[in-house]
Amino acid sequence: MPSPAADDYLKTVFHHTEWQDDRITPSQLASELGLAPSSVTEMVQKLAAQGLVTHRPYGPIALTPEGARRAAAIIRRHRLIETWLVREFGYGWDEVHDEAEVLEHSISDRLLERIDERLGRPTHDPHGDAIPDAAGTVHREPFVLLAAARAGHAGRVLRVSDRDPAILRSLVEVGVDVGSTVELTDAGTVAVDGSAPVTLPVGAAEAVWLTA
Repeated sequence: MPSPAADDYLKTVFHHTEWQDDRITPSQLASELGLAPSSVTEMVQKLAAQGLVTHRPYGPIALTPEGARRAAAIIRRHRLIETWLVREFGYGWDEVHDEAEVLEHSISDRLLERIDERLGRPTHDPHGDAIPDAAGTVHREPFVLLAAARAGHAGRVLRVSDRDPAILRSLVEVGVDVGSTVELTDAGTVAVDGSAPVTLPVGAAEAVWLTA
């Protein structure tokens, strides 16, 4: 079984291509994990030897079917825990990521199944990220990054990145949430659920995905 550290690598590789198509490079992986490139190179080589990733020197990293299965399993844990914390304990969506990072490695499969059952088998976490099912399958609608959408595009908010808690909090202030209807009126302003246009917080357009 991979270690928690190895799980973090697999999870990061998996997540990188969920909302765009380019595979992750070793330097990007090092940046995402906050580690030295030499440490990342060593771990990637170990994961490749275990049949969990494919990689050539200086090239992008891809998960093997077994690596994808393991990554989906740990992401399922993380996102179910985030959903549980929000629904059952009143956490804000900007507060749950770090808690889930700790708990995902410690709760039992039995407890995870009970959490999933109690929550009604949710398909998405509070940020709109798809929760893989028990078989590791992910269901996702066609999407467009808000920053790449053209003026006049209207769509339902599918996902908001949890990378920056400050952006999450600022989006709440302007009424943007998963499930909201957003129309891009021009660069930097949006109408939310038919309301008057509001100015997006700095960086928000790169953190919001809409239905295509």
